[in-house]
Amino acid sequence: MKYKWILFDADETLFHFDAFKGLQLMFSRYDIDFTRRDYEEYQVTNKPLWVDYQDGTITAKQLQNIRFEAWAEKLKVKTQTLNSAFLEAMADICSPLPGAKELLASLHGKVKMGIITNGFTELQEIRLKRTGFSEYFDSLIISEQVGIAKPHPGIFEHALVSIGQPQKHHVLMVGDNPHSDILGGLNAGLDTCWLNVKGLENPVDITPHYQVSSLNELQALLEQQNK
Repeated sequence: MKYKWILFDADETLFHFDAFKGLQLMFSRYDIDFTRRDYEEYQVTNKPLWVDYQDGTITAKQLQNIRFEAWAEKLKVKTQTLNSAFLEAMADICSPLPGAKELLASLHGKVKMGIITNGFTELQEIRLKRTGFSEYFDSLIISEQVGIAKPHPGIFEHALVSIGQPQKHHVLMVGDNPHSDILGGLNAGLDTCWLNVKGLENPVDITPHYQVSSLNELQALLEQQNK
């Protein structure tokens, strides 16, 4: 195997992340019918917060609290209570992406695997357990715990130290987000593979080493390298 380590993003790389369905489930537990319009209004606040978080101008806790301020006021609960309820709902509806289980099973024992995610701690470990994926991973790097988010090179450097500092050309970063996963990986000196399920245009100035449209295609690519 060309690579000794493969580092994966989590959301929309290994797992479906349907925030609308998660919020619908969470709010149904408060007897609220959360609509698509409610979701659009939520995203007006939520989306820029993720940009700020990835840029390092706000913390994970600030993001979690600010995005639920309006709803917390309406429901007379704490923002952190709603954030936890949301992550719990996301864990309840989590499912692996097509080909994820087959890919991980085919790599298990041949290469070490880790996850680098900007997602939050409360969701990551429970999701790995519920999907049975825990056994496949030797390392789980969560930006909330590290205090730095992708694409900052610092989180990749932290990951490399935590896995024993393998030579960078022996490490492949796989993710669906060209900015946080691919540019982040490239800036850290790693080989990268863009999981481009939607067939998007390659962003200017971001050139992944590989590009695949599915996890099955990635599995075939890695098996071919192993011959």
